[in-house]
Amino acid sequence: MAEENKVKEFFKLGEVGNYFIRVFQKPDPSKPTSFNLRMMHGINKISIVIFLLALIIWTVKRFI
Repeated sequence: MAEENKVKEFFKLGEVGNYFIRVFQKPDPSKPTSFNLRMMHGINKISIVIFLLALIIWTVKRFI
């Protein structure tokens, strides 16, 4: 039972994973938005995608 909890805890998304999933969802219409906020989230999306691509490329180069 304790081993199962360790595995579940290891694969828990956490704060960063939840942010990554939340960034690609449609915005809540009840919350106010501004141009600066939209640009910030757009830049965050781009930086997350570039980071993941770099991580994949680094991993492929390292092991092949």
